[in-house]
Amino acid sequence: MAASTTLSAPPSVRFSRRFDGLDLAIDELSAELTDTTRERERDRVLLHEPVRRLLGAGFGALRVPVEHGGLGGSLEDLFERLIHLAAIDPNLAHVFRGHIGFVDGLVIDGNRAWADAWLARSASGILVGNAQSERSDTAEVAAVVEPTADGLRLSGTKYYTTGSIYSDWILLTARLGDDRVNVVADASHPGVSSVDDWDGFGQPLTGSGTTVFTSVPIETADVISWSDEDDGAGEYVAAVFQLTLLAVQAGIAAAALRDTVAFVRPRRRIFGFAGEALPRHDALVQQVVGRVSSAADAASRLVLSAARELDTLRTREDKSAAYREAALGVFRVQQILPRIVLDATTELFEVGGASAVGLGYGLDRHWRNARTLASHNPARQRERSIGEYELNGTFATWGREHTPTGAAAASAATAPGA
Repeated sequence: MAASTTLSAPPSVRFSRRFDGLDLAIDELSAELTDTTRERERDRVLLHEPVRRLLGAGFGALRVPVEHGGLGGSLEDLFERLIHLAAIDPNLAHVFRGHIGFVDGLVIDGNRAWADAWLARSASGILVGNAQSERSDTAEVAAVVEPTADGLRLSGTKYYTTGSIYSDWILLTARLGDDRVNVVADASHPGVSSVDDWDGFGQPLTGSGTTVFTSVPIETADVISWSDEDDGAGEYVAAVFQLTLLAVQAGIAAAALRDTVAFVRPRRRIFGFAGEALPRHDALVQQVVGRVSSAADAASRLVLSAARELDTLRTREDKSAAYREAALGVFRVQQILPRIVLDATTELFEVGGASAVGLGYGLDRHWRNARTLASHNPARQRERSIGEYELNGTFATWGREHTPTGAAAASAATAPGA
């Protein structure tokens, strides 16, 4: 009896917990965007409308506690959906990285009045972008916050400002006198200009370009002083930032599997053989698809396992030790996940010979996007630091702790000449 050629569709996504309005919006975006990412990347079509739809459906408020007007979701709830968004379009998922780190920083923040105000804003549907990097020969920050007769003003130029072109507010580092501070700036102010000049070969729609701040008013309460007190909170936020990148890579692996299967299934001959030979029945092709499938599944499992651990560790009484343990776990995952995703997005081309590299299929975008994400943070440096920890018990600091007291701002604002 001949084998049936009827092929079932891939199973639809099932989240461990439902948030009906948000999940409906994600399903709708999946139906509209999944098959057009290749063209949108090619034509540089930014994602303003999909970002606003997600914010309107509550994605930016998923981690905001219910008492502050949010959805009260766990990190696992968030990262399940982030992986799915990345499978739809990794650019779209990556846009939210700064916002995700900002909100989780608020959730654990000790300055409740400041954090509560921003949690309420986040629940209203705003997006907070991230603008930390500057182009210089040293690590010195050139952006400055200066006291004036009209209050504090921010000026400076930032690069690689992922998500800021879509944002309502932007979190960035600056100098205030002799202090290094974080500040939150109003992205709608005329003195803020974000330019889509990111020239990387991957993740082209994230808005990771240049943002210029020119005499932008800053509220005293929104100046966040760096603290030398080592409570580990910065390590936790650094872990969330890193896990966001890993979740996007897991989504890329899922998309690579989907597109590889879509490439193979309709083909009627396999490379290297004359006549008709269905590739989906070929053992070597099946083996490649099996490897890509395994990589995609493992990547998602690693991210969600790490998210569950972060949720658990965050509730422990010994916060300092818990936050460091959380960071260590995520940075161990960082040593493994990008490698298996990059291997999978390279090996998938083995299913189709020269035809698989056709621009019309766009299978190369999965590797380009995964490679770009894997280049963001120093995995090799962290690998060595993990080894040092295991051998000598020395814990490297990968995140910088801060306390949002506004103390530096208050001091500067009342200084002579302010």
